[in-house]
Amino acid sequence: MQAIQITQTGGPEVLVLRELPSPAPGPGEALIKIESSGVNFIDVYQREGRYSVKLPFVPGQEAAGTVVALGPGVTGVAIGDRVVWCHILGTYAQLAVAPAHILVRIPDTISFHQAAAAMLQGMTAHYLAHSSYAIKTGDEVLIHAGAGGVGLLLIQMAKQLGARIFTTVSTDEKAALAREAGADETILYTREDFAAKVRELTSGKGVAAVYDSVGKTTFDGSLASLRPRGIVVLFGGSSGAVPPFDHGLALPHTADAQGLRRNPRRA
Repeated sequence: MQAIQITQTGGPEVLVLRELPSPAPGPGEALIKIESSGVNFIDVYQREGRYSVKLPFVPGQEAAGTVVALGPGVTGVAIGDRVVWCHILGTYAQLAVAPAHILVRIPDTISFHQAAAAMLQGMTAHYLAHSSYAIKTGDEVLIHAGAGGVGLLLIQMAKQLGARIFTTVSTDEKAALAREAGADETILYTREDFAAKVRELTSGKGVAAVYDSVGKTTFDGSLASLRPRGIVVLFGGSSGAVPPFDHGLALPHTADAQGLRRNPRRA
């Protein structure tokens, strides 16, 4: 089979198309002919070496396709089923094996492309909205990269949960996409200070939660956008990893928001 293989970490040039042996399903596994593979930031992090993976490896961990063979003891799926799965490395390939119990059947109304694009990002958005910070009716939240895959899904989920949604985008076109998904306020970070705008739009209060997948370039502003006891959920670093920081950075924003003065004698 043909597959993308990485033998050393680095830039996009380390992605090499190779002819590799076709895998065979073991006990409890299914062999799937891949029709569409998801592309996610975690793939980039693994390719760069930011997330350690034993070399060589076939990247990708989200795909949709058709079951073509079953290993011993498999129940719940059958040859010919259309399925989608994630969190198993090796989907930048024509064939892949996956534990049968994690495969999800794709409804007839959903295409392979749609299924592969929504699985990992959809679970991420759901976890963010319900577990990392459980959005409640009336909450104000800031979602960075609102026109991205997770961003668009998270906006829709937050809207269903009754939130007022602020989002950052880089262009007018992306702002239109975010508004169509349900964003109440779109902030073009290329033109204005998003933290100052959030403070202005919330009458100085700040937001209950910031969902930040950008990292290095937005983290300080994310802290500055919070209300007292607000939460920054850092779930990515598309601009780079957040460097070590002084936890006291959050204190001035909290104190200002509460009308308090920080005691300089306290660490």
